[in-house]
Amino acid sequence: MSILDYADEDALGRVQSVDTAMVVVRVDDVDALRALQVNRLVALQSSRAGHKLIGVIQKITRTAVEDAKVGDIDQPDAVHPEVNLVRVALIGTLLDQDGSRANVFRRTLETVPEIDACCFALEGEKLTRFMGVISSVTGAGQRLSLGAYTLDPNAEAFVNGNRLFQRHAIVVGSTGSGKSWTTARLLEQIAELGSANAVVFDMHGEYRSMAGDGFAHFKVAGPGDVEAGRGLDEGVLHLPYWLLSYEALVSMFVDRSDQNAPNQSMVISRAIVEAKTQFLEAGGHKDVLANFTIDSPVPFSIDAVIAELDRLNSEMVQGARSEKQGDFYGKLSRLIQRLEGKRSDRRMGFLFPAAGLADSYAWLDRVVTDLLAGRATRGGKGGVKIIDFSEVPSDVLPLIVGMVARLAFSIQQWSPQTTRHPVALFCDEAHLYIPQEPTSGAAENAIATFERIAKEGRKYGVGLVVISQRPAEVNRTVVSQCNNLVAMRLTNGDDQAVVRRLLPDSLGGFGDLLPVLDTGEALVVGDAILLPTRIRIAKPTNEPLSGTIDFWDRWAEATDGAVLAKAVESWRRQTLVK
Repeated sequence: MSILDYADEDALGRVQSVDTAMVVVRVDDVDALRALQVNRLVALQSSRAGHKLIGVIQKITRTAVEDAKVGDIDQPDAVHPEVNLVRVALIGTLLDQDGSRANVFRRTLETVPEIDACCFALEGEKLTRFMGVISSVTGAGQRLSLGAYTLDPNAEAFVNGNRLFQRHAIVVGSTGSGKSWTTARLLEQIAELGSANAVVFDMHGEYRSMAGDGFAHFKVAGPGDVEAGRGLDEGVLHLPYWLLSYEALVSMFVDRSDQNAPNQSMVISRAIVEAKTQFLEAGGHKDVLANFTIDSPVPFSIDAVIAELDRLNSEMVQGARSEKQGDFYGKLSRLIQRLEGKRSDRRMGFLFPAAGLADSYAWLDRVVTDLLAGRATRGGKGGVKIIDFSEVPSDVLPLIVGMVARLAFSIQQWSPQTTRHPVALFCDEAHLYIPQEPTSGAAENAIATFERIAKEGRKYGVGLVVISQRPAEVNRTVVSQCNNLVAMRLTNGDDQAVVRRLLPDSLGGFGDLLPVLDTGEALVVGDAILLPTRIRIAKPTNEPLSGTIDFWDRWAEATDGAVLAKAVESWRRQTLVK
């Protein structure tokens, strides 16, 4: 039996015009018109028996007779004064029967309403039944709960977990709108799965609070960690320079404005290949030696590279009559200075770890297992890996985050298709390292990495979840590849425009909701959700450490001046003093 069994006399109006997925309904009963609300659901008769078309009210127009002018009726574009209109965007079809299943909702429009077809309000008990269909429509293996529908708080809102990560997602919202809350809600459900595999790029240490067997926490080594010699056993992650691609190395060490930049790039490439060759020969890795390239993740000695650059920079060669300066004499000084400067910068200690920490052939095997293996492979613990980048200098942040993303993509790319275990990358504060307008070679390198993942990741089992408070500042190519949108409150016009471009044409009116959404409430649209609508995100078990400080209350309390002295000392040491 159909859950939407209406009689014709229950109709609130009849279809006046149809345009693809947009319908205009004429409502003659003024009382019925007053009861309608924008963004509520309606059901319309279909030309097929056993089908009901579901739509969302986008606009309600009433023109009172006494307000009309006589000349209005003669104007072709004017609304007739006696006609009250409701504009409805069609979003799907409810089938009374689909094979052996009863009451099935589909995000398809196989038909459109006929002129004069009845339109019915979807409310009360019928709304409750319909939302129940929506909540139970996906199989148990795909269900990922976000919270409850705003339309009906008793109906749980699910998204399809497969489509959410296969086709990438973007979570946006102004500061304090609930982005971190939403992200934590997603992560907690992922962590419960037996073979969960996700990596979170945590820029501010917000997700340190995520607890349980399903989570593993790592921190990119800061100056204090480097000084203490902490490593993977203590959750401290070093990301050595030899993991960088050639383009990333050049962007970090070569000044592109230098007139000798082409020579410097060529010479450093030769020096790196020679240093990698020496490492492989010393370790007896003949099979790798025959096929490796400059981008192969093979350790090499930075000291050997600097020594070779020093030799070329001061080389004298035999001329026809006497010695003369070599081809690169004095042309590599700035390159050597940049290399030495980066290596001596304590903030960059994670790039240049002490001997024995991250310079062995086997080290990469271990770090890949720690960061990219699923929960089952890791002994049932740590399917969601949270990497804290809070102590990474901002000028190299895009390069370092891009390095980890490239590591994940490369491992998936070089794994046999039948054995690939999918991984999702959660890019928190994505505008910091996937910017629309790159200002450095480091940013360009990161953008290239994430653009490739956005375009090709689905083929290799790499999903992206882009999280940002400024979607207008995130690379547009990456954003355009995100086919699922979770939009929380946005007040900036440029950011709203980005979200509107992601919405289907028939749902463009949803963009008007962005500035008025409540904290923790989201507009969810995309391939992963059956009913595009407003959802109130459920509270995560462990809230992220991103709560806004209550200024007025804290100002009313007594303060401890010693905390300022600790802050100064932390600033000096470039590491947090506890």
